[in-house]
Amino acid sequence: MNDSGLQKNGNGTIRFLFENSIFLIAGAVVALVWANIDHHTYHDFVHIPLIGEHASDTEEGHATETVESSGHHGIDLHFLVNDLLMAFFFAIAMKEVFESLLPGGALHGRKKWPLPALATVGGMAGPAGMYLLLVGSLGMWDDFSRGWAVPCATDIAFSYMVAKIIFKNPKHVAIAFLLTLAILDDAGGLGILAVGYPQKPLEPIWFLLTATSMITALVFHKVLKLHSFWWYICIPGAMCWYSFNEAGIHAALGLCPIIPFLPHTKTDIGIFAMEERNRHDTLSEFEHWWKRPVELFLGLFGLMNAGVVMSSVGTGTWVVLASLLIGKPLGIVGMTLLGEKCFGLKLPDGMTHRHLIIVGVIAGLGFTVALFVAAAAFIEPGSIQDQVKMGALLSFGAAPLALLVAKLLRMKP
Repeated sequence: MNDSGLQKNGNGTIRFLFENSIFLIAGAVVALVWANIDHHTYHDFVHIPLIGEHASDTEEGHATETVESSGHHGIDLHFLVNDLLMAFFFAIAMKEVFESLLPGGALHGRKKWPLPALATVGGMAGPAGMYLLLVGSLGMWDDFSRGWAVPCATDIAFSYMVAKIIFKNPKHVAIAFLLTLAILDDAGGLGILAVGYPQKPLEPIWFLLTATSMITALVFHKVLKLHSFWWYICIPGAMCWYSFNEAGIHAALGLCPIIPFLPHTKTDIGIFAMEERNRHDTLSEFEHWWKRPVELFLGLFGLMNAGVVMSSVGTGTWVVLASLLIGKPLGIVGMTLLGEKCFGLKLPDGMTHRHLIIVGVIAGLGFTVALFVAAAAFIEPGSIQDQVKMGALLSFGAAPLALLVAKLLRMKP
């Protein structure tokens, strides 16, 4: 093979690694193996102090609260990844939500969004309701009820991968419906994290700094006409992130409020569209620059959060898994049928109820955001957090389940 062929294969391998979330999977696998071989060294690694000192040296007690590790007891590796680096992941998610509202976007126009919005409500209320029903009926309310939002998540990247395998054509209408649902799910997830899981008692006075950061970004855009995204990230972005951290809102959401103020195009051509690579507005350039680093950050996120010992499988695991694999498709299909029967809404042309069922099953793949919500809901490491995290990890079962359902429904590409 000549040098150009080797280079082409090398670039193809690198592109495959970055475009299929392989770093996230690898990080999660390494964490699982490490934690089950030597949980003590894994725990010490996750909480390596970077600035300041930890609260305690005990395995269950030191640096248990994310916000504590960022405050009086210093900053550790877990805080760096979950609260700072993951802010860029959620910023890109916010970009997709914002752009979907623009002309051409999945949520622009009165005809496009009502049915996917209803499906999203069902896809969040269904698993959340099943989760609470199960923990209540099993007498585990006090221990697990705080995790009701864990099964509400849908992982966009992995669900898109599974959908492409089943439907073959990346432009299949069912995939477009799934992505619209997942974008709305992201928007709902951001709201739940902000409102449902404050990291400490709220201090609203810090929202004045949040507002100031947004005004600053607007001035950069409209008055100073600054193009480089670094201006927006380093000044108003840093201000906004700090305000969230001090206000008690999860700091990982700290860049989201300034995203709509970055200079952007007036239309949307769709998530995962190849043509977007040719766009050079500030918001697009922000995503182009950070997309690959964020994949590496997700690898670190998997390493920091997926280290669950296998003996931790328990009630919380099966409750989360049942809520994702059963509650989510039931909620999506149920609310969609309600929209059709009661409000006269219609599925997109070319999409049938068989497609809808498969989409509902695929949406049960929570993983990334489900892991994040699990860590936010159950701050203290221990059996309860590990059980819930294991349920999020096992949501990968939605992939083979979706393939089986597609086969049973005789779905053809």
